[in-house]
Amino acid sequence: MTSINAEPESYFLEQDGHRTHYLASGPEQGPLIIFLHGWPELAISWRSQLPWLASLGYRAVAPDMRGYGQSSVYTEQSEYQLERIVEDMLTLLVHLGRKTAIWVGHDWGSPVVWSIASHHPDCCRAIASLCIPYQSVELGIDELVLSVDRDLYPEHEFPAGQWEYMRFYEENFQRATSQMDVNPENFIKLIFRQGNPSGAGQPAGTAFTRIQNGWFGGQSEPPDSTIDEAVIQPDELMTYSQALTHNGFFGPNSWYMNHQLNFEYAQKSVNGGKLNMPVLFIAARYDYTCEAITSSLSAKMRLACTSLTESIIDSGHWMAQEKPAEVNQTLCHWLHTHILDS
Repeated sequence: MTSINAEPESYFLEQDGHRTHYLASGPEQGPLIIFLHGWPELAISWRSQLPWLASLGYRAVAPDMRGYGQSSVYTEQSEYQLERIVEDMLTLLVHLGRKTAIWVGHDWGSPVVWSIASHHPDCCRAIASLCIPYQSVELGIDELVLSVDRDLYPEHEFPAGQWEYMRFYEENFQRATSQMDVNPENFIKLIFRQGNPSGAGQPAGTAFTRIQNGWFGGQSEPPDSTIDEAVIQPDELMTYSQALTHNGFFGPNSWYMNHQLNFEYAQKSVNGGKLNMPVLFIAARYDYTCEAITSSLSAKMRLACTSLTESIIDSGHWMAQEKPAEVNQTLCHWLHTHILDS
């Protein structure tokens, strides 16, 4: 077996004025598996998955999504709707010389892979998602609010429940973005933290964003905090913060500004939105915003997926970085039992 520490190589795809930077590892003819990161991350968020899958013979690829890293950044919010991003990924698939792939997403990367599966199933050998179940975020905030636990989030206090931060973006986009732009390094240190079991049964911090008129309790910028090395190391913090300092948060935050367009796009799904390919969903036990274990957030997914495997990892939201061994083991078991042996 080849070393799992082999560094992925960096590549660029330029087409029709759009640039996608991506990392790739493993044999070029191996089964293709593409990892899509979420907000506010980078391709390196999959740094523990790419070499591991490559060591097993896969061609493992992770792009910087549009608005991030070395990929194209746009100044119109509508450029960050899911339909545009799906087009980016299908272009990448063709560029890689393949007709189909195994797609893995996390956070906003998950609505992208779900949208690829529901609109272009022929391009999907299988689908896996960390934290975000099918038919949730890609349907827009109005649909998300329907799954809010009203015992935990009384409507008079938290109209959008744990998704209050999404409403804050809609109402105060400039304020939210400028607060983050002041000090991206401090912001990354603040949010990239491991899961905390003591938060169970308590409102998620994201529920207070509108009440506090911002992410930072009324402060105009993110406070300084210690780095949580259970999630990221200092060199990784530098890579994230340099990319966000260079590009700004307009692109990443604009992903939250297309709920209606994304909902309309979801209505165009083929097969009535039914997914017949193998699907893996991994829930994070200590992810209290994307709470998909005790709430009804996963209910639509269970009805829409005919070959669904579910797993739970004792982790916070940044699962692939906090619990890489567990994520890799879960992925590999699913791949070998539901895909390679099928």
